[in-house]
Amino acid sequence: MFQVLLVAKPGGEASKLTAALSRNNFTCSMVGSADDALQQVNIRLPDLFLLEVGSIPESEHLCRYLREEKKLPVLAITSMETALNLDGTIDDFVLSPVNTDEVVTRVKRLLNKKTKAASPEQITIGNLVIDTIKYEVYISGRPVSLTFREYELLKFLATNPGRVFTRDALLNGVWGEDFFGGDRTVDVHIRRLRGKIDDQTHTYIDTVRNIGYRFVKKA
Repeated sequence: MFQVLLVAKPGGEASKLTAALSRNNFTCSMVGSADDALQQVNIRLPDLFLLEVGSIPESEHLCRYLREEKKLPVLAITSMETALNLDGTIDDFVLSPVNTDEVVTRVKRLLNKKTKAASPEQITIGNLVIDTIKYEVYISGRPVSLTFREYELLKFLATNPGRVFTRDALLNGVWGEDFFGGDRTVDVHIRRLRGKIDDQTHTYIDTVRNIGYRFVKKA
């Protein structure tokens, strides 16, 4: 499930947007300032930022940081004139007052582009190689035998290095929304994965206390 962070002034339009995104199976949270948005980036990396430019001071600086430093897609809610001024620091824009259906469509389009760009044929981190075409995993050139679910969990985490996922997010992303197992399922599979890919010098999956798990950026 994709995570969208809405940076906007609390009110009617923001409430409509969060409701529309939730109805379309996005996880949507909201903050009311650029500082809060930057704090969220450092805690849990969203998939996309939806930014109400007119009501948020330091919007231009925030857009530039998200695009250039974090490589995150930014969809701005703004006027035509302001959108032209932000050219190069946003991926797309919608005009205010917003049409929620149009916002959802543009969010889906941006995330679809991001997903395609982030799906390499081979993922290599340290001594770990994941061949996403052959569904094979290697450690220092040695093949590793994984179950289907272990492989999907590893690929899901490795495709988003550094991003923290809750157990619920992993259940939704790997097992699917119709799965009725509990958090323990994730913990068991993580433990089995670690037993197969970790050694004394490499740890690929970190536990983030009271939150969940993340794949290390460098092993």
